[in-house]
Amino acid sequence: MMELTKKISLFGRTRALENEIDEFLNHLSQGSLLFKIAIKVYLKEGCTDDFEHKLQDVNKMESAADHLRRAIETKLYAQTLIPDSRGDVLGLVENLDHILNLYEGSLWAFFIEKPDIPEDFHNDFEQLTDLAVQSSESLVLAARGFFRDPGSVGDHNHKVMFFEKEADKVSTKLKQAIFSSDMDLSHKMHLRNFVEHIDNVADWAEDVADRLAIYVIKRTN
Repeated sequence: MMELTKKISLFGRTRALENEIDEFLNHLSQGSLLFKIAIKVYLKEGCTDDFEHKLQDVNKMESAADHLRRAIETKLYAQTLIPDSRGDVLGLVENLDHILNLYEGSLWAFFIEKPDIPEDFHNDFEQLTDLAVQSSESLVLAARGFFRDPGSVGDHNHKVMFFEKEADKVSTKLKQAIFSSDMDLSHKMHLRNFVEHIDNVADWAEDVADRLAIYVIKRTN
């Protein structure tokens, strides 16, 4: 894995901090992949043991990321590291951590509420999940770029925006199909909530990408 210090000197010789941020981003990326698998399992099999195992795996990723976030905060403040960029780094890490919270909350909702998703909607739910995860994955690359190569952030952010817009299209189409069906209104509203659970990931990724673009401008000016 390429070390942050080879590309940029934001952290100087603070290798421990660099490693923790890299590990934190790895947890977010793994959480995205686990979320994608979990939704596919639910659509295919329902709330099975396999789904529950994936939920627990995401829980572990979220807990590990929380631990790393607190360690990063402690190093930044207790050791008075990178004072000029400290607030931006903390804001970025906290906002990235929220994506794992969204993954965990969404899967818990599936586990507790067990929505009945008709097969006609499975493809759109899967496509929406794929797009939400792609937006998150692109954001992880943008975040890595912030520390290693700020000039690359714009390219990755562009993909975050693209996937978020595509997710919005699928979300809108899916909700229209749900409310055009002959299901009971309560069933429609229940499924609508789960569409929004997934779409919220892409929306949040876009918001973080917007903030990240500002952080880059501040760093490079």
